[in-house]
Amino acid sequence: MSDVARLAGVSIKTVSRVVNDEPAVHPDTAERVVAAIEQLGFRRNLGARNLRRGSTTGTIGLIVEDVGNPFYSELNRAVERIATSFGRQVLTGSSEENSDRERELALEFCARRVDGILVVPAGMQHGYLVPEMRAGTPVVFLDRPAGDIVADTVLLDNLGGAIEAVTHLAAHGHRRIAFLGDSPDIFTAAERLRGFREGCVRNGISYDESLVVMTTPTPETVGHAVRSLLTGPGAATAVIAGNNRVAVHLLRALAHAPHRLAMVSFDDFELADLLDPPVTVVAHDVSALGHAGAELLFARVQGDQSAPRKVILPVHLVARGSGEVAP
Repeated sequence: MSDVARLAGVSIKTVSRVVNDEPAVHPDTAERVVAAIEQLGFRRNLGARNLRRGSTTGTIGLIVEDVGNPFYSELNRAVERIATSFGRQVLTGSSEENSDRERELALEFCARRVDGILVVPAGMQHGYLVPEMRAGTPVVFLDRPAGDIVADTVLLDNLGGAIEAVTHLAAHGHRRIAFLGDSPDIFTAAERLRGFREGCVRNGISYDESLVVMTTPTPETVGHAVRSLLTGPGAATAVIAGNNRVAVHLLRALAHAPHRLAMVSFDDFELADLLDPPVTVVAHDVSALGHAGAELLFARVQGDQSAPRKVILPVHLVARGSGEVAP
């Protein structure tokens, strides 16, 4: 700042006034200061300025599983929109479904004095956040709840969506319905499996453990599951994919299947409506998830001291063709 003042021929205080958009600076003087700033490439240290003022740092933290997954990319974009409206920037990190990495990111964000944190939890132990929350850093959990603390949470109706998927397939004559889900340690995967079971009960279908595969989705694991589900006298005639990644691997595996299988995917995904047949999905508004979480976080930032809230957002089935294939 002293270099800018020297080049512009003004005091450091005048430079400070121009940089912070304060009044009482003559336009000609302000123009000289701006020209000096551009020539020297000067940038404000916002963190230092805010710490001196005792105000916010102008940032929030967002921890997701994998920012490369379209689901989390859209979530990130939605959070950014709300953050921008509150004059904040978003720092985002991927936990890669690793609880140690999640903790590392969360504490790093706190060390940087973010104004709040949004977390898609990778683990079940979040007591490490209690001191930060007591110190005034609000935390909101997205898509999955915290494991061992009470905190604001925004979820999808995983249970209801899975029940609706089973009911839809049953209405089209299917009695042998398989379920391919992610690791059962993940909250959303476990809830969707619970919904699958409940859907079977409601539709008078015997729950068959041999038609359920819960594992980290890869081309190999899903391909092996499809081969086992389509063989023998009790082969499945329909399948529910527990999330978008399972669905993509499932479609690749089904491309080599001897006969067509009815399919419903929990989560919509890009180009699902352009396939042959188009994929029937249990859809939800990912943007709404991000918006709801960010708005709740900023309510806390602005002083809301009410009891922790749990928000469950609706889902709905979109029939496109794959879920309507007859057995």
